[in-house]
Amino acid sequence: MDLALEASTDASTTVAARVQRLRDEVAEVARSANRDPAEIAIVAVSKLQPPSAVREAYDAGLRAFGENYVQEALAKFAGLPTDAERHFIGHIQTNKARALARGFDLVQSVDRLHAGVALAKAARAAGRRLRVLVQINVSPQERFGAAPSDAPALADELRAEGLEVAGTMAIGPLTNDARTIREAFLRAADAHERVGGTILSLGMSADWRVAVACGSTMIRVGTAIFGPRPLSKGDSSS
Repeated sequence: MDLALEASTDASTTVAARVQRLRDEVAEVARSANRDPAEIAIVAVSKLQPPSAVREAYDAGLRAFGENYVQEALAKFAGLPTDAERHFIGHIQTNKARALARGFDLVQSVDRLHAGVALAKAARAAGRRLRVLVQINVSPQERFGAAPSDAPALADELRAEGLEVAGTMAIGPLTNDARTIREAFLRAADAHERVGGTILSLGMSADWRVAVACGSTMIRVGTAIFGPRPLSKGDSSS
């Protein structure tokens, strides 16, 4: 099967139409990889998108939503029904640990023990058992994430702190070469086997097809659901 990298970003279609198209494509790719489409969760990443777009995705049937920034997420997620899962996928700042422990159902980006300790302390104070993923670095362009060889030990330390390590997350390399991405995702999948847990969060709008073929159980998709991202303040690009 052709696993060419592409992202569905047609601005003329609705969020609901994009969600349905994505579901159909995920099902097709999964079956081609001899996998059950039901094994693959979709997280709608709504960075810089308005709350109305998030609600459209919810109304289209999605129930997991991811954000990179704490304050943006808390304001945006406030209007979501209680059955929506709130995922944090950005780099963890320890001074935001309390907000993360209280406001999110899954923190996908625990890449160092110091951050995990802060989250565990905040979760205990909130009376919660927080679910997290160990972020693994498999990309030369990525600044954050534990080395694959260090991930199992980090997971053990996080569990000892009282966190529920539900699996792993990784960000693919910035390239259009599917082979390079596949090799990186297979390294992440190997580390995941040693970490344990049911969630292997791999793949975004441009590379989720390769991720699914490599065993991903959760893809993080933004533009393929919401269309082109609005310009942020100070972004003057066209």
